[in-house]
Formats: sequence, C-alpha cells, structure tokens
Amino acid sequence: MNFKLFKLGAAAALTVSGASVISNLKPVAATTYKSAIKRVKISYLPGNGVRIWTNYQNGRFMGFRAKDGTEWNVVKTAVDKSGNLWYMVGDNEWIQARYTVDIASTASDLKAEKKSKSLLTKAKEAVTIKLPDKADKTDKKEETKTSKTAKASTKKTAEVATVATSTLNKESKESKNVSQSVDSVQGIINLAKEQVGKSYAWGANGPDTFDCSSLVQYVYQKAAGINLPRTTYDQVKVGQTVSINELQPGDLIFWGSTNAPYHVALYIGNNQYVNAATPEQGVVLQTLSSYYYPTIAKRIL
Repeated sequence: MNFKLFKLGAAAALTVSGASVISNLKPVAATTYKSAIKRVKISYLPGNGVRIWTNYQNGRFMGFRAKDGTEWNVVKTAVDKSGNLWYMVGDNEWIQARYTVDIASTASDLKAEKKSKSLLTKAKEAVTIKLPDKADKTDKKEETKTSKTAKASTKKTAEVATVATSTLNKESKESKNVSQSVDSVQGIINLAKEQVGKSYAWGANGPDTFDCSSLVQYVYQKAAGINLPRTTYDQVKVGQTVSINELQPGDLIFWGSTNAPYHVALYIGNNQYVNAATPEQGVVLQTLSSYYYPTIAKRIL
C-alpha cells in the first residue's frame, strides 16, 4: 500500500475555534517499512490532518499532517514525559497515537493474526462438521417426540376405540338384554294365558292345577328360565318395587302388605292380570278394579 504524507503551506493555515485546521493538504510519499509492528488509520476531523513531529519528546512540527482516514505503518512506539503514546510512522516522523485507530498488526502480528484466522476457520469447520450430529440429534429428538406423540395418539385412539367398543358392547348387551327381556315378557304373557281355565288347589304345583304362587313360579321358570321362590311370602321380597300406577307387562302384583301378602297375580297389560283365584274360579284372566286393587308391585324383568 502506498501511504501519503500531506504538506501544509504556511499561507494555507487558518484558525477555527482556536484550532489550527488545514485547508490545503498536499500528499508527500512516506517510506513503507517492512519492519512495521502495526498499521493504524488516522481518526481526526474529516478533511483535516494530524501534525507530524520530528520527535515524540520536545520535537518540532515538520509542517506536514497525516490526513484523516489515511492508513500508516507504525515502526516504533514511545511515551513522552506527560504519558502520551506516540507512533513513529517514518524517518523521524511521529504522530500522537490518540488520533489513530488500529487497523491490523503487521509482520509477526500479522502472522499471528493469520494463524488465529486459520484456527478460527478450523473451529468453524469443526462446528460445521458437528452440525449434522446436532441436526441428527434434533431430528432424532423430533422423531422421538413425533414417535411419542404418535404412540400417545395411538394409545388415545386405542383407548377411545376400547371405550367405544365397550360402550357398543354394553349397548349391544343392553339391547340384547332388552330384546331378551321383551321376548321373555311376551313368552311369560303367552304362557300365562295358556294356563287360563286350569283348576285351583291350595299347595298344588302344576302343571294342571295351581295355587296363586305356584302359577307365577311355573310361568317364570318355563317361559324365562327364572326360578322364583315358591310362596307368596318369599316372592314379595324379590325384584324391584314399582308403583302400582306404573305397571308393565310381566310385573307381579300382590294384595296385602309386604310382611303379610295373601295373594299374587301376573300383570299382562291393559289393566289385566292372570291368576289362580279360587277353587271355584280356577286360573282366570281378570281386570283390575277399584274394589279389589293390588297394594304392591314387583318387577322381575
């Protein structure tokens, strides 16, 4: 690089705010030293220059200035009595360091800088080489995360499917039970009607002669496969108690109290019931009436 000195003509000097400023700078070639220890740039007032002195200690102004923004090789440094740092930039040519900024070191420092850059490049390459590993780890992490999410989703789906299946099975089972219940109730009604006309005898167990409780026991066992207790006293204790006003076909209806029921019949709907009434009546189909109204109702199905 060809560095320049600028010569100041005496007539060109003027004063601005008490400072000597150059209005006309003429470049003068400066010696470039291979033994330079660093390189600096003049950082002064734009368009102006820093004075160049013959010596850092009690030197005289040479009449030249180093222009703002120009670059200079520094071959030597020194500190004056006041503690100011000076740079030697030519043959007995000195400038104050405070008006400069370092650009780069030269000679051995430049070599060190080159080595430093080389190490930095290698470091960057090492980082670059490791980046795929990091990326792989990130990918694996994302893959693991995705896998976990997928597994969680699959698990959730499986749980939902299980719940849905369970619900469907339950509903299917309930539907099946309802269907079976309906079929059973209808079978009970049909079988009960078939017994109408048979005789009554207290303590008889059928199939041709019944008393009130044996008729109910026989019909439920044959039509629905449900084994009810033999006596009215025990039959009133099974099943779900329901209101007389909410009777459904297949319900058992009792007269008397829970502790002392004296008669039982099988409700078949439409306010009708089948029962083994008396020795004179036998098994008959009758209609509910206000003067002979049941007091208890039990739902078996």
